[in-house]
Amino acid sequence: MVEPIRVVLDADELPKSWYNLPADLPEPLPPPLDPERREPIGPEALEPIFPKELIRQEVSRERFLPIPEEVREAYLLLNRPSPLQRAHRLERYLRTPARIYFKREDLSPTGSHKSNTAFAQAYYNRREGTERLVTETGAGQWGTALALAAKQFGLACTVFMVRASYDQKPYRRVVMNLYGAEVTPSPSERTEFGRGLLARQPDHPGSLGIAISEALEHALGSPGTKYALGSVLNHVLLHQSVIGLEAQRQFEKIDVRPDYIIGCVGGGSNFAGFAYPFLGERLRSGRGEDGPQFLAVEPVDIPSMTRGRYEYDFGDSAQRTPLLKMYTLGSSFVPSPIHAGGLRYHGAAPSLSALVDRGLVRAIAVGEAESFEAGRIFAATEGIVPAPESNHAVRAAIDLAIAAKRSGEPTTIAFNLSGGGLLDLAGYAEHLRDAPTLEAAAGPVAVRA
Repeated sequence: MVEPIRVVLDADELPKSWYNLPADLPEPLPPPLDPERREPIGPEALEPIFPKELIRQEVSRERFLPIPEEVREAYLLLNRPSPLQRAHRLERYLRTPARIYFKREDLSPTGSHKSNTAFAQAYYNRREGTERLVTETGAGQWGTALALAAKQFGLACTVFMVRASYDQKPYRRVVMNLYGAEVTPSPSERTEFGRGLLARQPDHPGSLGIAISEALEHALGSPGTKYALGSVLNHVLLHQSVIGLEAQRQFEKIDVRPDYIIGCVGGGSNFAGFAYPFLGERLRSGRGEDGPQFLAVEPVDIPSMTRGRYEYDFGDSAQRTPLLKMYTLGSSFVPSPIHAGGLRYHGAAPSLSALVDRGLVRAIAVGEAESFEAGRIFAATEGIVPAPESNHAVRAAIDLAIAAKRSGEPTTIAFNLSGGGLLDLAGYAEHLRDAPTLEAAAGPVAVRA
């Protein structure tokens, strides 16, 4: 039988529950701490920020949580289940014995995986009487997803967009405006924290940590308003598990078991969504080292997992959030204005950080030029232009495929194509002006085993 290039699922095969990794961890994750007392916080501390059901999901140790039918119907409109595709042309270009598969999260109307949690969060907020959602966004994928979700569920939406990306990616904010959201460059004059930063540095490029601080300040000071987060916390990663649950079923259909599971990482949502169902299966099996290897790929310029410290830190720059134990470069870290704006976060999800610390996930870092070159090759062979964030996963997959060519091993590689890059062409244009060849481009430059 000839293996299909695309593996699709029927609508009735869309998962009915999300997968919750903490249920399968051998010990609980380090709890969030009150920054003053350094004691674990209770769920009630989050009630001014999130609706109660999302808080329940945040602390849940249940393995599977049901997806509400209204959210499942929305997922169908978001082109779920999404295809699993084999990169035959990329394999031929690389002359590798490796098989390369990728999950098509770029096919969402908003162009990325972010809608999987945006629609869930909007649903729960509307159900509990929220009138407006406020959030931050880096490159704009999350802001775009929440803007559409808010519109579909009858909510207003305010987005604080990191200024570097606000300037680099004007059409992302146009799409948010089309969906009815108001978009403000961060740091801004709309918050006390933003005004303080601009007074000291009028051309401040911003960061996700700063935009989170502004969004939180604005939400807490506005009646009928809640904050929505696009990554890092457990309820967000939970909603993204629909990606990996679908992929598991798709690999079963073609009787294939991946040797590598790869995703890019800013906060960790698309990596977790793709990898955690596979990782949970491995944890439940008790097979130890047997099974796929998990690679979390971050930028060299924001190396939170490969160069950061595993310690308690604030999730935002104004230090208003509870303390989270995670790999971090420090909440005051201001990253370089790279084009992969969705990866410009100083920390990583607490669950992912714990997995890296325990050796269950390997973190690697790649440079911007190398990742864009991988995106160029992928576009030229597969016809799909990846988002700059996704290029980091593409790069890791290409490097593994080249290693398989050298060793002669028939490796099976799977990565999450977390988003499309047609609104990121300015970054590609910059790369094409001085593009290195694949042979000259370096592989991963920093590795933590």
